[in-house]
Amino acid sequence: MMICKEIDEYITYVRSGKYRVCEEQLLLCDFVEKVFREEDIYVDEEQLQRYLGMQKYFPYKLVLWEKFCFALHNCTYRSDGELRFPNLFILVGRGAGKNGYLAFENFCLLTPVNGVMHYDIDMFATSEKQAKATFKDIYEILESNSLYFKNYFKWNLEEITNLRTRSVLRYHTKAPGTKDGGRPGKVDFDEYHAYPDYKLIDVATTGLGKIAHPRKTIITTNGDVRDGPLDKKLADMIDILHGRLTDNGEIPFICRLGENAEEEVKDEKNWYMANPSLQYFPTLLHEMQREYEDYKRDPANNSAFLTKRMNRPKGETEYCVTDWENLVAATHEIDEDALRGHSCVGGIDFAKINDFVVAGILFKEGEKRFWIYHVWVCKKSRDLPSIKYPLKQAEEDGVLTMVKETEIDPRLITGWFAEQGRKYTIEAIAVDNFRYGFLADVLKDIGFSPENGKVKLVRPSDLMKAAVTIGYVFSRQLIAWGKSTIMRWFTWNVKARLDSKGNINYEKIEPKSRKTDGFMAFAAAMTQEDKIKVRVKIGGRLRTIC
Repeated sequence: MMICKEIDEYITYVRSGKYRVCEEQLLLCDFVEKVFREEDIYVDEEQLQRYLGMQKYFPYKLVLWEKFCFALHNCTYRSDGELRFPNLFILVGRGAGKNGYLAFENFCLLTPVNGVMHYDIDMFATSEKQAKATFKDIYEILESNSLYFKNYFKWNLEEITNLRTRSVLRYHTKAPGTKDGGRPGKVDFDEYHAYPDYKLIDVATTGLGKIAHPRKTIITTNGDVRDGPLDKKLADMIDILHGRLTDNGEIPFICRLGENAEEEVKDEKNWYMANPSLQYFPTLLHEMQREYEDYKRDPANNSAFLTKRMNRPKGETEYCVTDWENLVAATHEIDEDALRGHSCVGGIDFAKINDFVVAGILFKEGEKRFWIYHVWVCKKSRDLPSIKYPLKQAEEDGVLTMVKETEIDPRLITGWFAEQGRKYTIEAIAVDNFRYGFLADVLKDIGFSPENGKVKLVRPSDLMKAAVTIGYVFSRQLIAWGKSTIMRWFTWNVKARLDSKGNINYEKIEPKSRKTDGFMAFAAAMTQEDKIKVRVKIGGRLRTIC
């Protein structure tokens, strides 16, 4: 059936098979045709062409999917003159141009072509940077041709006003309670995935309906907040497409991989399912290809590729901390003499004092990291019989000491740090918050305490923040920890659990026979690497700078 050029062209494209599309796009085309076939509605093509003529002011042109959405959302009316689709929901992969679309739409609706005076538009986001993104696009267009536009608009960094319609565009990030009493013609939500609840959403939409032709536009990728407004909205949109729910004026424009996303993402041709603009942006494709290589090397720390590029977030999943070859690359000799006098930070980890204890110092030279460490093992540990790693070899390598006593004396650890402190400058030592009590007195004896800023009490949230850098260091093979393979063993025993909020937590693969203390000491030190002072050559001499 014929609807209008802009809608028909996109439906033809979706069904052509030229580029792969997701199931939701095929369902959307069926849905749109059904509505036009069964209801008394029409597209105001004259108004649509006047709107599209405004593309001449923009540095880009709308692509097929954008014209399709624009025509349905802004120019499709019932027989009584009311909008048929006042609410537009867009879920597309990062980089598809959703903010560019929104900038064009809002610019158009401020103008007399809309036919509504005082058609104010409020744009909401959870961060100021995101809230300003679309506003800034329009602001820069006005600035680029200010001599012309000053006859039609007035603008500053907070508001854009059309002089003829008196319609005002604003952006907001404020908390609930500050928007009551507004009379917007349109409300936008940018990156809907970031909203944890409905507080701001409900307040923002309260004023709709006081001005003719009220609209709402949601643009977003998927994200890490689960069971929030986006998950509920997405479920409703899917139900609309499958006919299980009446549309209530919604356009569900959804682009994503299928349920078997972890397999589908391996085929680059499937990426078009999540990003309907990808064929127009070769630079974006090249960037995604690079990001995919990072994702393959380290999926835990690059989960945004699946979540935001492909719109298929994972639930809780587990991975090895890094690939085996990266651990092999880290296992090579360190020139400790070359590091003499350099700045470093320490890390300590242990589960029980009658088991394993590991202490180490971390150096940073450019992007390279160096980890010098020592391991103490209690000979009376009940777990020793189940450990398959050749601890004797680590002893011979000089990185492990077997302790005959029933417990590992904390002075062995601080004695080791004192010895390292005579060769290197230790800025701080990081230790698990719950293990500090065992070491507090002896660390103070060598000048390290939380009070003087030289002890960091590490909490799980600190490790979550450091996890991104840790993943980067491993995937780029930027870490060296000496020739002994025991650090390789410690690290291979750790699983990186990606929770439903996108945070990484480090856990043991198996609690007794696979020890993780060496990796956790290294991870603790990584939480403090910003305290390492950089050495640079000035006037031919090495100098330390913060």
